Amino acid sequence: MIELDLVPSKQSPRDHASTQKTLPVRSLRTGHQLTELGLGAAQFGNLFTKTTDDESLRAVRAATEEGIRHLDTAPHYGLGLSERRLGNALRATARQAVVLSSKVGRLLVDSPDTAHRLDDDGFVVPATKRRVRDFSREGIFRSVEESLARLGTDRLDIAYLHDPDDHWEAASTSGMAALAELRDQGVVGAIGAGMNQAAMLAEFVRRTDVDVVMVAGRLTLLDQSALDDLLPLAGARGVGVVAAAVYNSGLLSSATVDASAPYDYGTAPRSVIERATRIAAVCERHGVELPTAAVQYPLRHPAVTSVVTGMRTEEHVRSNVARYRAVVPEALWEELHCAGLVPDPARTASTPEPK
Repeated sequence: MIELDLVPSKQSPRDHASTQKTLPVRSLRTGHQLTELGLGAAQFGNLFTKTTDDESLRAVRAATEEGIRHLDTAPHYGLGLSERRLGNALRATARQAVVLSSKVGRLLVDSPDTAHRLDDDGFVVPATKRRVRDFSREGIFRSVEESLARLGTDRLDIAYLHDPDDHWEAASTSGMAALAELRDQGVVGAIGAGMNQAAMLAEFVRRTDVDVVMVAGRLTLLDQSALDDLLPLAGARGVGVVAAAVYNSGLLSSATVDASAPYDYGTAPRSVIERATRIAAVCERHGVELPTAAVQYPLRHPAVTSVVTGMRTEEHVRSNVARYRAVVPEALWEELHCAGLVPDPARTASTPEPK
């Protein structure tokens, strides 16, 4: 029998409240309270550009000061570097004061044959390891145990199956069963899946016992496909939704639309650039910057528990918190909705559950 050596803390998820300043929270059905804004630590793994241990440390300190209590990472990010940096940065933080999520499904295996070159998956790190997809019970248990070691903790508050797009059968059966087993043991709190698509996440909600899903890039000012099935299903079944990649890889990250900025990790089509420009113009008329609207938009749906944005530096943390805290007039959402530019999730939240 596969068992983890670590004995998880008996800390109740409902005891996550801290005496420190915190942003407003929304709760999962497991009792875990997620701040409405969360820190995504992919950039701690040198995503597209190098960063340092010190920059990561200062970013986490700034997040703590600003009241962010929800932090997300994954083994995939920098071949474990993001988890290690986040774990080191959290050493001075009480474990019960944060909600920590990571992901499973990509095991890191030693790869001496590629150690001489850089990773070819967007992270500026030596390719000393390679990623191996594994949604078996043994693979899930091993992944969690290794993540706990890198993070320096005895439990994950949330564990997501990571991008199981081409692995539905294994992920929805042995993968989810293993996570449920770890949840029963108390090693993992809430369980779910994280993907760049909404359709399969809706299937996870429909067919499995997920507590939360992370949808990346599909509940944004430019892409609302999560509103079709995923959000109605999640709302009806009490499943939390964490919205990530709200800037759609960069196109929505500045007040003025930069046509050269990436969109969904590629080049933005002209029609998308034109639409983003029109949305930015509406925002400007209401005294709101485009990235501010991008951060606050998903939170208008009651099934959304948190928005996670990538933050590499202290400056990134401060700017994202400022966008979250900024006042956005209802008239902005009204104009975007009525102009047919962006449907208002607050209006679609009552959509009946799809069959």
